[in-house]
Amino acid sequence: MTERHAQITDPIMEGAHARAVGRPKDACPYPAGSAERRAWFEGYDGAPADDGPDLPLDAGG
Repeated sequence: MTERHAQITDPIMEGAHARAVGRPKDACPYPAGSAERRAWFEGYDGAPADDGPDLPLDAGG
C-alpha cells in the first residue's frame, strides 16, 4: 500500500482532509466531548481549539 492510499488515522488530519474535500463540519465521526472530536475540529478549522483571540498590537511600541 502506498502512502497516498494509506488510511488517515489522525483525527487532526481527518478533519483537515474533510474540509479539503468539501465535507460539512457536522460530518465529524467522533462522539461529543471526546478528545478525538476536539482534534478533528482543530484539523477542520486549521487552528488549535485552545488558541485564544489575537490581542491588539500596542501602537505606542
